[in-house]
Amino acid sequence: MFLLGTPTDDRIRRVLETQRRSPFSYSSRGATRTLLPAGYEVQRAQFLLGEGSLVFYKAKQAVQRWRMFDIAWVRLYWPSTPIAARNIMAILVGGFGVWMVNVCRIVYVIDEPRRYGFAYGTLSEHAEAGEERFLVEWRDDNSVWYEVLAISREKHPLAKIAYPIARRLQKKFRRDSRLAMQRASEVGNTGALQRS
Repeated sequence: MFLLGTPTDDRIRRVLETQRRSPFSYSSRGATRTLLPAGYEVQRAQFLLGEGSLVFYKAKQAVQRWRMFDIAWVRLYWPSTPIAARNIMAILVGGFGVWMVNVCRIVYVIDEPRRYGFAYGTLSEHAEAGEERFLVEWRDDNSVWYEVLAISREKHPLAKIAYPIARRLQKKFRRDSRLAMQRASEVGNTGALQRS
């Protein structure tokens, strides 16, 4: 969904309310957990956060608090949304008077002793169709990794026209999300909201 003018909190609340019962805009729900489906662009990026249990638990807490969205050019509505299946949120990206509002619903949560994360899927008003997973993993070699995995295809005509721009923004998001997660999982960091 595209909006003209700076969206207010009340307007985003209304958008979320209209999307509360909206179906997913794609048929392969949970695909980022298992076999990736054909017909989608797959984007996967993995980033080393550090080593050891403290880094893993800080990274897990960061995901639970949506810290991967602590990015100056992205707005998350609302960062207090609990990470739980079926909860919805809106991600706003934009500027110069035009905002793209992407509404998603959490599809599943992974909560294992050495892996934590979740995936959300796009709803009907999203510019694309697909799913994105955020995962932190404490591996056997003691390293802790953050991964962003997305499957998507353009749905909205403007997303199709602006395909190269959309892909650059997605790449920028992964890079900035990595930086946010690295800050949030640093040993000695209190976990306070930080923006660059």
